[in-house]
Amino acid sequence: MSKTIINTVNAPAPIGPYNQSVKAGNMLFISGQVAIDPSTGNVDAKDAAEETHQAMKNLAAILAEAGTDFSTVVKTTIFLTDMSLFAVVNEVYASYLSGEYPARETVAVKGLPKGVNVEISMIAYLG
Repeated sequence: MSKTIINTVNAPAPIGPYNQSVKAGNMLFISGQVAIDPSTGNVDAKDAAEETHQAMKNLAAILAEAGTDFSTVVKTTIFLTDMSLFAVVNEVYASYLSGEYPARETVAVKGLPKGVNVEISMIAYLG
């Protein structure tokens, strides 16, 4: 099976020893994205809704670099620092998807990089 690293300048550069995504066969594994604006390198979001929008925009940019979009996502993991954010994050997340939703889990964690409240990772099937 071939493995290809896929990165884009339209999503934040990794802040550790990892890549934005790895294509292995027909699968694309996207690293967790937080609300870092790739144009500034900063977290400019003021609340969980804005954080979710930016994370989804970052994910969309990585998917686009791989030649696909949210319609091919088969699995999502959402990390939240507080489950009280679930409803607002869920609402924003759903606005980026249509049709058949991917499998998903949402888990609460003690903390996330850059002090954000939301991190989202995805797996897509590239056919």
